[in-house]
Amino acid sequence: MEAPPMALLLYRLAGLCYRRRHAVVAVWLVLLLAVGGLAAAFSGKTTDEFRVPGTEAQTTVDRISDRLPEYANASAQVVFAAPEGESLTTPERRAAVSAAAAAIGKADGVAQVIEPFSAQAVSEDGRIALTQVVFDTRLHDLGDGPRDAVREATESAEKAGVQVEFGGDAYTPTVTVEGGEAIGVGVAVLVLLITFGSMLAAGLPLLSALVGVGLGMAGLLALTGSYDIISTAPVLALMIGMAVGIDYALFIVSRHRQNLAEGMEPREAASRAGGTAGSAVVFAGATVVVALAGLAVAGVPFLTVMGLSAAGAVIIAMLVAVTLLPALFGYAGRSVDRLRLPGLGGGKKKPGEGQERPGEGRTRPGGGKPSAGERWVRGVARRPVLVLIACLVGIGAVAIPAKDLRLGLPGNGSYPESTSARQAYDLVSEGFGQGFNGPLIAVAEAEGAAPLSEGGVKQLAQKLGQLPGVATPLPPSVDKTGQLAAIPVIPKGGPDSRATEDLVADIRDEGERAAADAGMKLTVTGTTAANIDVSKKLSDALPPFLAVIVGISLILLALAFRSLLVPLKAVVGFLLSIAGSAGAVVAVYQWGWLSDFIAVPKVGPVVSFLPILLIGVLFGLAMDYELFLVSRMKEESARGAAPKDAVIAGFRDGSRVVVAAALIMISVFAGFVIGHDPIVQPIGFALAVGVFVDAFVVRMALVPAVMILLGKAAWWFPRFLERTVPHVDMEGERLSARLAGDAQAGAKQDTDAAAAEGAGAGDLVDSHAGGIDRSPADRRGAGK
Repeated sequence: MEAPPMALLLYRLAGLCYRRRHAVVAVWLVLLLAVGGLAAAFSGKTTDEFRVPGTEAQTTVDRISDRLPEYANASAQVVFAAPEGESLTTPERRAAVSAAAAAIGKADGVAQVIEPFSAQAVSEDGRIALTQVVFDTRLHDLGDGPRDAVREATESAEKAGVQVEFGGDAYTPTVTVEGGEAIGVGVAVLVLLITFGSMLAAGLPLLSALVGVGLGMAGLLALTGSYDIISTAPVLALMIGMAVGIDYALFIVSRHRQNLAEGMEPREAASRAGGTAGSAVVFAGATVVVALAGLAVAGVPFLTVMGLSAAGAVIIAMLVAVTLLPALFGYAGRSVDRLRLPGLGGGKKKPGEGQERPGEGRTRPGGGKPSAGERWVRGVARRPVLVLIACLVGIGAVAIPAKDLRLGLPGNGSYPESTSARQAYDLVSEGFGQGFNGPLIAVAEAEGAAPLSEGGVKQLAQKLGQLPGVATPLPPSVDKTGQLAAIPVIPKGGPDSRATEDLVADIRDEGERAAADAGMKLTVTGTTAANIDVSKKLSDALPPFLAVIVGISLILLALAFRSLLVPLKAVVGFLLSIAGSAGAVVAVYQWGWLSDFIAVPKVGPVVSFLPILLIGVLFGLAMDYELFLVSRMKEESARGAAPKDAVIAGFRDGSRVVVAAALIMISVFAGFVIGHDPIVQPIGFALAVGVFVDAFVVRMALVPAVMILLGKAAWWFPRFLERTVPHVDMEGERLSARLAGDAQAGAKQDTDAAAAEGAGAGDLVDSHAGGIDRSPADRRGAGK
């Protein structure tokens, strides 16, 4: 027996949720309260450590953690500075700094402190002094207690008029959102109001999105007590969950309103919306989930956690859209457009207005003045080749900077100047050079059982000091066994400079050869080296990940549209969107264009995991717009419209909601650009630009131009695939035929069931196309 198509299953699910609306709402409320309680009881702290097992830097630091813990444990820089033009060498200030350093050494959790004056860690002008602090635990196990204790120990120095700033790994600011997302949500609300013209209709997508985001964030927080979750994961889940939550609900609400305008009863309208728009939501959501889960291909644990966290938020958004929304429709009945705002959302249609017969090839529902979308697509239809060339040239120009893409992880120098970590970074750079903000640790290990010779270690340190890019090597430290030595190397460049990246490669090349000649094995670690290794690993993972995403998209879209050329066109459009977004990111965050307008804290390398994250997220979102827009074109084609008419009618019906969805996505993502976090801001910017290019250039211009040029060939599908590929029926063609056939074959049973229901026999198990919903609950919901 053939399995029911997905559209029919979702049709039945929506009808069930409509009828059992009280139970559905109760279940979601109970889930929200229960998971919220788990979050309150079991939530812990997120981590800011970007660990990547298997890289040389991570393997080395794990190996020396027990034998040379001062190079593996969490560390900090406490920077003391006198006012401009003055010095710390006055007796009062020197005593205050020395006393503060001594107090730091007595603080709980501190294993070692290097007093600046005894270590000669004072700038030449005497204004800046640097105190190195080593804690007694690794960074991911370091709590707030030791950090706060170090801060308290320096209060006496601050009272003496000395500026004190805190930097190093231990004081890297936590990834945060700064309230800009609220502005983005506000813009999304405005877009919904303009689109629907009704406060009730606009409120439904927002309500469902808030439920989904609340549940997803609570679940993620509940897991932080048991698992190491990178601090960027909740931010990404919030960003993606809110955007897709509003968008998915927007598509279903729009289809429900259209069904009501075409004369359907409320329950049938909700069921049809679930079977058609709901199918597109599930399919589009599945592509997003697959893409986000596919981030695990990179083999980077923190990126896998980010991808799975965001994928979980998308799954919840899908479930809310196909279950909670139909239940809410049940409460609204015919009054989904209640609380209308004058002049917004277009005129209110009467039931039955806009209905058409299959095969007519609609030009405009109900006649009347053509919409802006229809006027636009007719203009594209007149000049498809010109539009296609303009799109390719425009995106190509924006994508040019992408060729200079350089990856890196932000350090303390990337944060706003208002933060203590950034001020500490700048003071160290001013007083000692940028390299002191990112020292490298060269680790020499004896090849055999014999200990390292002291002379050999010193000679190796001297050779390392002669490499180009080295400011100075510091005195080496040898472990108790004498078989392991750590040589701190201070580079001339900063942690995120290309010169430092080249220096790490030189140490691993020339330094390793020198060590081998002396019977030693040499590796490089330290935060700077670890960041370089992470960026290299992510850069190497980009091509295979992109290949996987392209392959998945071709399969999914071929399955959805039963076509080969439409998926190819969609993939090319997706790649163009990626190129345009990457080019804009490089221009702003690496070249510095518009950096003052966007308030970029510091121009430098692009966040190393941004490109692979952009590919994963934008793939899903781009497929959303492709599915929602082109599925309407195929729906018109299935009704018998000519190819050009199908493109025009499908674009007219789908463009308004796609534009609204894109504006909502852009506003939500752009809200995160307002903040100054060096990780969150470029991610929000890249996604906002990517959605803009994909929605307004690729989907609104390039797609209709190509579809018109392809004509009937767009829907060509080989016969052997036609027989073997499952039929998704996103356009609802088979659903309509199935329901119409059931209605004709069972007219007598439907009449009997309706009569029995009117006598109090209970709700109908299901409704059919054209069937009249006469349950008492639905009469009340419909406002009868």
